[in-house]
Amino acid sequence: MISRRAMLYMPGDDLHKIQKAITLGVDSICMDLEDGVALNRKEAARQTIIEALDSLNFGKAERLVRFNSMRSGLWRQDIEAITPHRPDGIVFPKCTDSAEVVEVCELLNKVEKRCGIPAKEIGLIVLIETALAVVNLPRICQADERLQALIFGAEDLAGDIGAVRTRDAHEMFYARSAVVLHASAFGLQAIDMVCNDYKDIEHLERESRQGAEMGFSGKQVIHPFQVPVVQEAYTPNEESISSAIFILRTFNEQQLNGVGAFSIDGKMVDMPVVKTAERLLERARAAGKTENR
Repeated sequence: MISRRAMLYMPGDDLHKIQKAITLGVDSICMDLEDGVALNRKEAARQTIIEALDSLNFGKAERLVRFNSMRSGLWRQDIEAITPHRPDGIVFPKCTDSAEVVEVCELLNKVEKRCGIPAKEIGLIVLIETALAVVNLPRICQADERLQALIFGAEDLAGDIGAVRTRDAHEMFYARSAVVLHASAFGLQAIDMVCNDYKDIEHLERESRQGAEMGFSGKQVIHPFQVPVVQEAYTPNEESISSAIFILRTFNEQQLNGVGAFSIDGKMVDMPVVKTAERLLERARAAGKTENR
């Protein structure tokens, strides 16, 4: 499991900002060719990202690139230019259906083969930010085995459906829930929406905790200030890790004694509770929190 507690967007045409991102200890760095880059800077951004991929040491940070949407007319150039330099994954914006995912993956297959890159080495993450994408979630999730995660794009979706974005995001609840539900159903990670007011730390903390409670794996971030807050919210704390370890240890002991459901501190423990403990420990391991246990 790849830890994607925070996915930080950096404009692809600014090498200095990409270098700064590497120092932050963030799980994923997404170098942007789409919304974060002016139309007359697209080629410069491609070259800057190529330089970053070829020359910079990202350490443990995942190296992602968001290409331009299929409606831009630039996506093929983006994938042809970036793929030979072997990012860890690419981010597909404004996807609408499974046919688009298949088309992107077919081009990736061709470029990987031509460049001698192992098949399916480069992961795919799809942004769910259109009404059609939400409706087509089951097909999108099954479109190609290269797919690793879904990202929920609240701002673009609000514009697409004519919704007014509110502070508590009640207008996004159905779609937000649908993304995390389908991701879980098909064994994918789910990355939550951006919090645009990056200076309001209390709101960011609340929104991050809510996303973690809903089942999201992590959250998109747009400013370095947001990284530590978001990654802490998506990291299991010591108390929850210890509790999960105790639940699994007790479960194994009870199984040997022929006992199914049992009680811990007056609370019933059965398979749903065990699965929750297992998933929590999986997230903790991915975040490097259980090495000495």
